[in-house]
Amino acid sequence: MIVKGLIFDVNGTLVDIRTDEGLEDVYRIVSNVLSYQGIALDPARLRDTFFRKMKEQRDASQQRHPEFNVVEIFQDIISLYSSDFSRRLPKQKLEHLPLYLAETYRAASRFRLELYPGVMDTIAQLHQTYQLAVITDAQTPYAVPELHAVGLLRYFDPIIVSGDVGFRKPHQQLFRNVLSAINLKSSEVLYVGNDMYRDVYGAQRVGIKTVFIRSNQGLQEKEGVNPDYIIYNFPELLNAVRFFEGQ
Repeated sequence: MIVKGLIFDVNGTLVDIRTDEGLEDVYRIVSNVLSYQGIALDPARLRDTFFRKMKEQRDASQQRHPEFNVVEIFQDIISLYSSDFSRRLPKQKLEHLPLYLAETYRAASRFRLELYPGVMDTIAQLHQTYQLAVITDAQTPYAVPELHAVGLLRYFDPIIVSGDVGFRKPHQQLFRNVLSAINLKSSEVLYVGNDMYRDVYGAQRVGIKTVFIRSNQGLQEKEGVNPDYIIYNFPELLNAVRFFEGQ
């Protein structure tokens, strides 16, 4: 096999992240931010509205694996609960507000964001020889800044984010999109992920060889799904690439 590129999942593969969107404090903080925009929405009602809007987006989707758009959710919340005060805010502030609220929501729910051991050195080595890309089930207001925060953003092009396209892995189109963007065939790339269904099953459906990393996140077993190579720490990926190149 001639390996020309590698495609990566992010959370649970490159980045060890922990968030908790169920905490009351998340909605208290966002509710407080909204109050400075003239929007009176108590935390409980904010939470109910947020998840109702998320469900509405997914229910309206025609996709088998639908994804929501967090910025659109906050746009809807602003529209529903705006006051005369909020409608008089500067136009530029109003335009940016949904994105700002999405970032605040993520920041309030995040407790850990760090690379797994060996990721930086391994990615830096691979970047010298191979095209590197990302497919992540996430939202762009989170995914791109978080990759920047851990120092990885400059290594990947493209970065395909599920929230931008309206569907999640294992949807085949996500994998086809990245192959088209890097102009490589499925037989020329490896996919590296930590979830047996979303990552391994999804990539294999379009003919991509898979490297499964056993981490502290993701579905570890899926009936009928077997990765092409398994690693237990990230630097072992270099051995996996050599293995495939020797085939």
